[in-house]
Amino acid sequence: MNVLRSTTTLLVWSMLAASAFAGSMPMRNTKGFLIDPAGRTLYSYDPDGTAGVSRCEGPCAAVWPPYVVDPGTQPAGDYGVALRAGGARQWVYRGRPLYLFAGDAKPGDHDGDGVNGTWHMVH
Repeated sequence: MNVLRSTTTLLVWSMLAASAFAGSMPMRNTKGFLIDPAGRTLYSYDPDGTAGVSRCEGPCAAVWPPYVVDPGTQPAGDYGVALRAGGARQWVYRGRPLYLFAGDAKPGDHDGDGVNGTWHMVH
């Protein structure tokens, strides 16, 4: 019985950790760029292109966490879903995978815009 309880607890904690950057469908704020429901700016990465494939993995994804899809959420319109290497489902806008930036201290920040000439706020 304790093994079952421990396994269940581990599974629940793993699911919570995996959803740390999960979210509902992105939205456009009053300034015209995409944000998550908490008001955090969403970014695209030029090397990803528009084929819905993320090229930001490992250390890149630690700084630029992928904006993953909440379970049960369905895309609509210009939004889609890309499957990441680890199996997570990432939001895509017009073929471009979406990311948050760890350097944004609070909702509304957009300090990642223009980083390395390859990261951009999504308009």
